[in-house]
Parts: sequence; C-alpha cells; structure tokens
Amino acid sequence: MRLAIALAPLALLAAAVPAFAGAITIEGRGEVRAAPDMALINSGVTTQGATAREALDANTAAMADLIAALKETGIEARDIQTSGFSVNPNYVYSDARDENGYSLPPKINGYQVSNTVTVAVRDLEELGTILDKSVNVGANTINGVSFSVADPTELYNEARKAAFADARSKAELYATAANATLGDLEAISESQNINSPIPMPMYARADMAASAVPVEAGEMTFEIGVNVQWELDTKAN
Repeated sequence: MRLAIALAPLALLAAAVPAFAGAITIEGRGEVRAAPDMALINSGVTTQGATAREALDANTAAMADLIAALKETGIEARDIQTSGFSVNPNYVYSDARDENGYSLPPKINGYQVSNTVTVAVRDLEELGTILDKSVNVGANTINGVSFSVADPTELYNEARKAAFADARSKAELYATAANATLGDLEAISESQNINSPIPMPMYARADMAASAVPVEAGEMTFEIGVNVQWELDTKAN
C-alpha cells in the first residue's frame, strides 16, 4: 500500500510534463505583378574637338538644347539630374619605333567630352516622344530605359502577406506529417527583389527621328521572401 502511495505523485508528475517542443523554420515566397508608372532614361551628348575647350563648348551648347527640349515636353527640373561628365583625349597609336626599338608613345589627336543626364518620365505615354525629341536636338547616346513604380509600398505589403501565408501553409503541412502542431511564432526575416527587364543601350541613328520611338513597359514583379520560425509541439502518443 505504501508503494502505491509513493508512486502516485510520480505518475501525476509525468502527466504534467509537456510533450517535447522543437522548432521549424520555413521559407515562404510571395510576389505581386504590376505595370510600371514611370521610366528612367539615361541620355546625353558626346562631342569631339581639336582642343578640350572646343569639344566642351560644343557639348555645352548641345546639352543646353537637350535639357531645354526635355523641359518643353513637361519634364520638371527635379526630374533631370546630371549622372555623368568626362573630358578625355583621343589617342593615336603608331607601329613606329624609336632608335632603340621601343614603341613610340601615343599622340593626342583631339578631345572627347561626354555629358549625360538621368531623366524621370512620369507620363509613360510621352516616353516615345521624349526619346524621339532627345535625338532630334542632339542626344547621340541613350544608355538604356528602365521602368519602375513610384511608390511600391502597397505592392510589397501584398507580397509580404502572400509570403507569410505560403510559409505558414508549408509549416502546417510539415507539422501534420510529423504528428505535431505549430506553437508560438518565434522569428521572421525577409528579403525583397524586383524583377524587371534589363535596360538595353540605344544609340542614335539618323532614322530614329522619323517617328516616335515604340516603347513597351510590360509588367514588373515585386517579390518578398520570408524565413519564419515557429515552435513545434509534438503530440503525445
């Protein structure tokens, strides 16, 4: 009788011990697709001259015409930003050698000046016309067009919801397969990504001014990845 009385508290203690609690970490992904509402153009002028001064003066005049033309299309000053400027000599190399057989150093044969601006276009319907007009007034290099969404906050928030739902769905599946249940949420970390077409360089041609440049904006993908960790409570057998 004493033995039974002594063992009873031990049995009660065993029943009070919770099932083993582990953890499960799952990656979830969510994405939202949306059409861009603005574009960025990197365009400019490259000029040549016998002297650096001559090349610079020609470039300054051409860039003034380009910026004025951009503003005439409705582009605001805040959306035009200088993004590159350089002055470089043009070298001419020779196969000639000196009396010791060494190659002669290159000679300077004029100078090249390049000036580029990055332009934010907020009315995509005008994008083709702006590209066309830029070339008309002297832009001879367009270093690509990229698209974006001015305020992607809500798009990312929707992707976050989808990513968390994806992670939880997977976690519940694994928990059920392991004869367990999800416990408290322990940690969340995220990463984000934007997938959009890679901008391709465009170079001015004489026939580009024939009509407005055809441009297709397509869609962009806003993607969120999350790593979520829950406590994992195994069910008692």
